Amino acid sequence: MSTARTSVRSHAEALIRLASVTPDDKGCQDYLVGQLSALGFRCEAMPHGNVSNLWARRGDAAPLFVFAGHTDVVPPGPAEHWLSDPFTPTERDGHLYGRGAADMKSSIAAFLAAVQDFVRDHPAHTGSIALLITSDEEGPAHDGTVQVCRALEARGELPDYCIVGEPTSVDRLGDMLKNGRRGSLSGSLRVEGKQGHVAYPHLAANPIHLLAPALQELAQERWDEGNEYFPPTTFQVSNIHAGTGATNVVPGELRMEFNFRFSTASTEQQLRERVETILRRHGLRFTLDWTLGGKPFLTPRGRLSQALSAAIREETGLETTLSTTGGTSDGRFIAAICPQVIEFGPINASIHQANESIRLADMEPLKHIYRRTLELLLPDPA
Repeated sequence: MSTARTSVRSHAEALIRLASVTPDDKGCQDYLVGQLSALGFRCEAMPHGNVSNLWARRGDAAPLFVFAGHTDVVPPGPAEHWLSDPFTPTERDGHLYGRGAADMKSSIAAFLAAVQDFVRDHPAHTGSIALLITSDEEGPAHDGTVQVCRALEARGELPDYCIVGEPTSVDRLGDMLKNGRRGSLSGSLRVEGKQGHVAYPHLAANPIHLLAPALQELAQERWDEGNEYFPPTTFQVSNIHAGTGATNVVPGELRMEFNFRFSTASTEQQLRERVETILRRHGLRFTLDWTLGGKPFLTPRGRLSQALSAAIREETGLETTLSTTGGTSDGRFIAAICPQVIEFGPINASIHQANESIRLADMEPLKHIYRRTLELLLPDPA
């Protein structure tokens, strides 16, 4: 194992102290600029709307390796649910506590420390290194990474490899990485009926009753079989509402919200068409609005996953698992301009919770894994 030199903890604590509730960066990116500029990184602020974005690059040669992450955090919630102030990094029981400790300020701290050690050891390394950092991942994600990726694509500055520092480990650091994510497609359905008195059902048309057979079919539908990397696509109803609140009124309309988490085995268009076909087959009068939250992305086994898996094995002794489970991330935007995108970071058990934390014993090993991956993909010239 490597000897620690640049402290991940000191960087993480500095970032946690900055109360960067989305989309407010609160100076986190200024802190990174101060550290990266000293290493020869060209730091470019790329704000969009009220969101702070940073693109920092060292070198011009290929291949281009990117660390990507977000400085924004979710709100901490009621202070009484925390055992210590959420923006005062606190050591307790072998953990470092604070909002963003796991998601994902410790990963950014490990990026920074890994790059600092790597550049000092390998000043003439091949290729280039960059950091893509946003303050709009936990929010709508309209003005963050997606905007930077569009700008990079427009000027032909395309990454070859990217590690997104999402907390992907489950029980032990390094036991899982994400080589893809499912897409998210939401539907907002309005089914039209006819309002009336419950005592005179022949004069009304109850949209709840009308939808029920179609909803049963939607819930039982097998949308696809998944593939080597993805489980089958899932359909879930998240909200359903009808009625005026009175017990003697047949409602005139029903509204339902639902969501698909879909794999690369299905497309957005296929899912939309199949849902609408089922609704029409049941003779419903309806309107349906669709929102694509994110397309699925997949990085098949290749140089990046091999290098990262080897680095994890060297540092922890674990054989990591490739997975595509979980929600969406900014990896979906980066995958549009980068052929190999992998998410990897600390244990995710406490993210978005009160008393969020990271194991102190995992912080330096996380840095070593990132640094070793750089060494494998950007070696010194022969």
